[in-house]
Amino acid sequence: MDKNTLTGFILIAAVLIGFSYFSRPGEAEIEARHRQDSIEAVARRQAIEEQKAKEAADLVKEAQTALDSTSLFYANRTGESRQIILENELIRLTFNTRGGTVQQAELKEYKNQEGNPVTLFDANDARMQLMLAGKAENICSGDYFFTPVNVSDTTLTMRLQNAEGKTLDLNYTLIPHSYMVNFTVSADGLGNFFAPSLKTMDIEWNERARQQEKGFDFESRYSSLTYKIKNEGTDYLSESSTETENITTPLDWVAFKNQFFSCVLIAHQDFTEARLSSTPEQKASGYLKSYDASLKTFFDPSGKTATQMQMLFAPNNYHLLQHTNTLSTSDKDLELEELVYLGWPLFKWINRFFIIYIFDWLSSLGLSMGIVLLLLTILVKLLVYPTTRKSYLSSAKMRVLKPKVDELNAKYPKPEDAMKKQQEMMQLYSLYGVSPMGGCLPMLIQMPIWIALFNFVPNAIELRGESFLWASDLSAYDDVIHWDKSLWLIGDHLSIFCLLFCLTNIVNTWISMRQQQNSMTGEQAQQMKFMQYMMYFMPIAFFFMFNNYSSGLNYYYFLSGLTSILIMWFLRKTTDDKKLLAKLEANYQANKANPNKKMSGMAARLEALQKQQQAILEEQKKKSAPHKK
Repeated sequence: MDKNTLTGFILIAAVLIGFSYFSRPGEAEIEARHRQDSIEAVARRQAIEEQKAKEAADLVKEAQTALDSTSLFYANRTGESRQIILENELIRLTFNTRGGTVQQAELKEYKNQEGNPVTLFDANDARMQLMLAGKAENICSGDYFFTPVNVSDTTLTMRLQNAEGKTLDLNYTLIPHSYMVNFTVSADGLGNFFAPSLKTMDIEWNERARQQEKGFDFESRYSSLTYKIKNEGTDYLSESSTETENITTPLDWVAFKNQFFSCVLIAHQDFTEARLSSTPEQKASGYLKSYDASLKTFFDPSGKTATQMQMLFAPNNYHLLQHTNTLSTSDKDLELEELVYLGWPLFKWINRFFIIYIFDWLSSLGLSMGIVLLLLTILVKLLVYPTTRKSYLSSAKMRVLKPKVDELNAKYPKPEDAMKKQQEMMQLYSLYGVSPMGGCLPMLIQMPIWIALFNFVPNAIELRGESFLWASDLSAYDDVIHWDKSLWLIGDHLSIFCLLFCLTNIVNTWISMRQQQNSMTGEQAQQMKFMQYMMYFMPIAFFFMFNNYSSGLNYYYFLSGLTSILIMWFLRKTTDDKKLLAKLEANYQANKANPNKKMSGMAARLEALQKQQQAILEEQKKKSAPHKK
């Protein structure tokens, strides 16, 4: 290679190197290119992933289409959501073709707080689904659009029908002049789609129970998921806390119950394997409880026997529910009146066979409910007046004999003579014809009536919405005096009827304590002072307990306390202590002249007990005597 050739190669190389150096991109340009390359790479990957997802979705869609094309009710998976209404003069029920079940219940004769008809629930609050387990697929009523047939004002059939004409029907019949709906589920030609062992249908029912009344706490206290056990009584889940219960015994019905209204599902072929749940809702949410029920009931895929049920959307009126029992399509005694809670057995019987009939009779006179409660109070007080008078006279006898008792206390001042003093005191009472316990038994007789009314008044739907004096609704608290912020123990209002009830209670306590103090001496009188403070504490505690209770209940207790004060005043004015003492002295002389006179009743039992204790003490003294030597 000559010198010129070598020089040429060097110049070419220098040009190439220089060009490469001066034409190379800067760092910013390199970074921009890298960024662009990354974006393009991501876009390519995303496009690939989207293509794969589309292909997978197409495969799923093809598989679903293939499955739907063989589904029992494939054509009913799509459709138009329509509302069908059944109604009579009492109730308006709205059904939806999507799911085929009731989605709203409206009671025409009852008003809510806004003055509109009471709506127990709508599609946002409640849902019911029927589920059947097939060989190849499960049928869930909520997934299908039903076709309404046989539609009238009171009858409706929601039908699923396949291409072969095989059907599943939900039949509804609203019974005239009632709140009851007959409900049957029947199949036609579906036997081959289900296993021969299939004998049951699953029901999923849930509802958020709406707050219908003014007082959340009071209404919630009387709202509960209630159920009736077959051939037994009713039971319910907790009203105040979350509770879930699995019930293995068959059930006749399950009720989602508010204070004054209930939604009841009745199975005439029994509910089995029930799982029930109740959860309290938050105050100011507009709801009281969330109820859930999972149930099984009879189902015949062959269609020979229909599944028979009934639905009830009704006020909790005792006599109405009693009458509704006669509408049962089976021979079961549904005992739906148990939805009106009347207390434990003793108090329930007092309410059922006495209080309710007097209340209904007074209500039939066309008087305001305030006057009805006043007359009810007077009648009850007249009924128990003989026992009240006997209780007062017993205290009066103890009062006029107080000087005699004081003499015995002076005769036996030593504590070791307490047994002898007590024996002579019992002998004294017996000779004068006085029983120290005579004032207690009459009060015990009155107490069951007092408690029975405590259970009756809050559950009397007749008081709902009825106004009297300053109370706008006797079934809720009266809150003429109220404030914005809720205070501890008292809330956001002051119930005037509750305050009056507590004041009359304090006066009655003062009268009772005064009567007892006038008849007691010595140690008993000292002990009574402590009891007096405890007794005065009760009305104060009642105020905080009853301030949220219904004004009707507080009004009744106020009337009861006021009439008790008047009765005590009347008895005190008509009782002559001198004549009473003279009568007791006559008893004393007659009994003293009769050496065979024996104590009877409580006095005799007390004397026998005291003698037994005295004998035990003497025996213990004899055993301990040698040890003292």
